[in-house]
Amino acid sequence: MLVHSRGAKWAVWAVFLLLFVPLFALPLLVVLGASFATHWSGVLPSGLTTANYRSATRGEALQALTTSLLTATAASLLALTVGTWAALAAAALKKRYRRVMDALFVLPVAVPSVVVGLSVLVAFSKPPMLLNGTRWIVILAHTVLVTAFAHQSVSAAITRLDPAYEQAAASLGARPSYVLWRVRLPLLLPSLTAAAGLCFALSMGELSATMMLYPPDWTPLPVLIYAATDRGALFTGSAVAVVLMAATLLVLFVVSRVRTRASYR
Repeated sequence: MLVHSRGAKWAVWAVFLLLFVPLFALPLLVVLGASFATHWSGVLPSGLTTANYRSATRGEALQALTTSLLTATAASLLALTVGTWAALAAAALKKRYRRVMDALFVLPVAVPSVVVGLSVLVAFSKPPMLLNGTRWIVILAHTVLVTAFAHQSVSAAITRLDPAYEQAAASLGARPSYVLWRVRLPLLLPSLTAAAGLCFALSMGELSATMMLYPPDWTPLPVLIYAATDRGALFTGSAVAVVLMAATLLVLFVVSRVRTRASYR
């Protein structure tokens, strides 16, 4: 911490708590409390029950959770592949061309996600690429939305790489492909895992574009949460939201462990 005096440190912690609790912690605690309730007419929830979680972990909700996990995993891997390839290619370009490529990748997150959803819907609703009504159009939209974050993360990591490692490998006769697979990508592994985790978390919570594209047999969990709250089932929707948060945090924890080991190596 940059503040050294005891009084200033307490002041910084107090300001942090005043901002963190009402803006971040309290809304999550409200959702958590509602997930165990059947009524909420006072300050605290009442009618404590676990029935909401029984509904949130079986049947349609369980299928939607599986759909979200598969969609987020596929979108993250595709985004990481495309974003890493583009970042590596851009590193060899001149500065002005690199800026153009960066702008192209950032464009999908510079506009509302519903616009991206509409664009994908229009582009892939006719042959030769007819994806409308399939799960692939949802995965494609999620990939478009999260690729920018993978590209930016990897691009930032590439600029911090020490070129001495690559130069040493090349001076020993290593081919460019060998330098890429055995030197460059291992050095980028912590950034790659961080980018994958970010893409996964963003895909798990994506709703706007998904609402325009999802077919009846491929309903992600955020859509189910929206549908539950829209019909007034707030407590069941809260339980499903907690399940979504728990699943996302669990995957991010696993990714963080991989990132830690990669950083150690």
